[in-house]
Amino acid sequence: MDAHTLDLASLPAERRRFLAVVGRRLTAQSLDRREPQRRHPILLTVLSQSAADVLDEVISLFDQAVSAREFRARIKMRDELAARAAAGEGRQALLDEILPVLVDAGIEDEVVGALLRNTIGMDRLRAALAQATGRLPRDNGHLAMLDNSYSYLRQFTPDVLKAISFTGGTGVEALMEAVAILKKLNADGARKVPDHAPTDFVPAKWAGYLEQATRDRDVTAYRHFWELTVLLSLRDGLRSGDVYVPSSRRYADPASYLFTAAQWEGQREQFCQLVGKPTDARLALHGCKEELAAAVGDLEKVLGNRKAGTGEVRLSPEGELIIPPLSAEDIPAEAAELKEELSELLPLAPIASLLVELDRRTGFLDCLTHAGGKQTRSPELKRNLLAVLIANATNLGLVRMAEACGISYDILAWTQEWYIREETLAAANAAIVNYHHRLPLTQAFGGGTLTSSDGQRFPVKGKSTTARAMKKYFAGRGLSTYTHVSDQHTTFGTKVIVVTRREAHYVLDEIMGNKTDLPITEHATDTHGVTLVNFALFDLVGMQLSPRIRDLGKITLYRMDPQRDVNNAWPVAGPLLTQKINMGLIEENWDDLLRLAGSIKFGHATASLIVGKLSASSRQNTLAAALKEYGALRRTIYAARYLADETYRRKIARQLNKGESLHSLRRSLLYAHEGAIRHRHLAAQTEQAWCLTLLTNAVVTWTTEYYGLAIAQMRAEGRAVDDELLAHISPAHSENVNFFGTINVEVDTELAKLDPAGYRPLRPRRPENA
Repeated sequence: MDAHTLDLASLPAERRRFLAVVGRRLTAQSLDRREPQRRHPILLTVLSQSAADVLDEVISLFDQAVSAREFRARIKMRDELAARAAAGEGRQALLDEILPVLVDAGIEDEVVGALLRNTIGMDRLRAALAQATGRLPRDNGHLAMLDNSYSYLRQFTPDVLKAISFTGGTGVEALMEAVAILKKLNADGARKVPDHAPTDFVPAKWAGYLEQATRDRDVTAYRHFWELTVLLSLRDGLRSGDVYVPSSRRYADPASYLFTAAQWEGQREQFCQLVGKPTDARLALHGCKEELAAAVGDLEKVLGNRKAGTGEVRLSPEGELIIPPLSAEDIPAEAAELKEELSELLPLAPIASLLVELDRRTGFLDCLTHAGGKQTRSPELKRNLLAVLIANATNLGLVRMAEACGISYDILAWTQEWYIREETLAAANAAIVNYHHRLPLTQAFGGGTLTSSDGQRFPVKGKSTTARAMKKYFAGRGLSTYTHVSDQHTTFGTKVIVVTRREAHYVLDEIMGNKTDLPITEHATDTHGVTLVNFALFDLVGMQLSPRIRDLGKITLYRMDPQRDVNNAWPVAGPLLTQKINMGLIEENWDDLLRLAGSIKFGHATASLIVGKLSASSRQNTLAAALKEYGALRRTIYAARYLADETYRRKIARQLNKGESLHSLRRSLLYAHEGAIRHRHLAAQTEQAWCLTLLTNAVVTWTTEYYGLAIAQMRAEGRAVDDELLAHISPAHSENVNFFGTINVEVDTELAKLDPAGYRPLRPRRPENA
């Protein structure tokens, strides 16, 4: 139908989105009852949006299928290499006996052969010769292993190439010509690759296969290897953006994600003022130089300390960095005792009652609006919404939830269809996070300026396009939810991602899309969230990336001056800066770097798309190269600061531990069906992940608020509670909340249990604590 080519530019983007959301939820009968002037725009919008979604999904499945077979081939190659190594142990032992004889200058050349034959024996020599194997190709046989999947790939790749129009940017002309030739070969049913077919795009590690097939005049082998290299190069080009599909959203021309030159002209000054960056590249690099000097100077003092103990950052006698792990943080015993006492004072509440109470103070349920626009909200709507939220967050599902709460399945299903969407759940979550941010006790946990992100893996039952096998985490297949957590223990971002994809691509998304009141300035991750691209982009949008990097002592550190000058300025730390930054490359592309960051900052582009394509770029286009060069400089400045300050390292570790404690709370909430996700499609999985995030924040907020009430009561009774102890008490626990059993969602009944101030009474102290 070519619905993806429909031009609906006359409709505003927000209106198109609204019509598509409504159209996908309307039944055929409901749609037929609408007037033609209302029905036709809905139908066209749904067709256009669905066609674009399907196109992106087809390309994604093409990538997934090719990559899965490539990975399988790599595993087989590794097994073959292991078997080859095992079979060659005897030859290796033989070589160990021969070499000492050959290098012994005291043995005359004329007697070497006889000596070896007599001492080793002809039988062993002949056996070793019989076991000789040919030399492996440059890729160790990877492409040859992939050739075993050629028939499988042929089942769908001709249809993909026929259905999709690929376009290439500068530098991939040979690949685009090869794709066109492959399309024609498929259409004509021809088998022989034309003599003029290009091979310039073929990586050097695979070129030997084509050369060998040419020497052997093996037309079939040449076709197989040439076609496989075309498909693999096409996949890599789509990932990096060198190849794009004009009518796609996810695989469009990368230039379309950025401000045009005219748009940027009107945004440049505003952006630079917002993030505190100069438009002049020389001023920017001068500022970096001062930062680097200060950071390396601090590191010089630490490394130059001759009395450094074994638990401190220091240099080995060989001049290598030694970074010992941080010792366990010393948490006061009084903090653990205080937390136990507070938990005993907090009331006990079922999860439904907790949500009713929290909605009274935050109104988060009002953010769950009808997809069709403003609608009259029935008295039972809040009850139904709470039941659906609990059903998703606990993994009960609507069928079992209907049995547990007494609300019919049809009502729950209708409520979920029309009210539970990613944007409404995110808005409801923001209402809870903002309320928590304003609580007095929250400031004891942190100011909301430091955040972190990490992935949490969940098993998946049944087939799903987002599920992948990963033996380290699942017996079968699973997915990952990537969450962003504040230093106040709340989660402000959630995204479902494929578990095998690199988490670093998604670090910036939720920070740039943050709709809460959290004043974020710094973000921590573990090693999985780190790339040079991320270091550069975080700085360019006015934030600090502060990761905990595994093997930090082995990364390359950069300098901005000649090595001699650096060594003279910092005799101990200077020699660690082994590479020089290409400042000319950064200076030449500074405005484009700012334009890229501005496009992300102002929402013109999605950070994960940009980061993914720039990280996958194998051609190292000028912009990608400049961005990574700037990222290398920012990483060096950060590494020097991080290594020089143990207190700072502990702060980052403490924040990452807060994310881990929230992982545990989510596991407790998602208890039904062994915590396995049963939704098949990304949209439904995302909605469930947001329901889980919302209830996790509800528990944290409720606990924090009652902690505050309990502390106020203790102080009113004359008990001294030190504010410093409160920083060690986490509200990310569920000891006082019941997730199980019969779920009674009775809003009015639960509200009647609250006191005039809207709270439950605290429990009396046990006699020994009184």
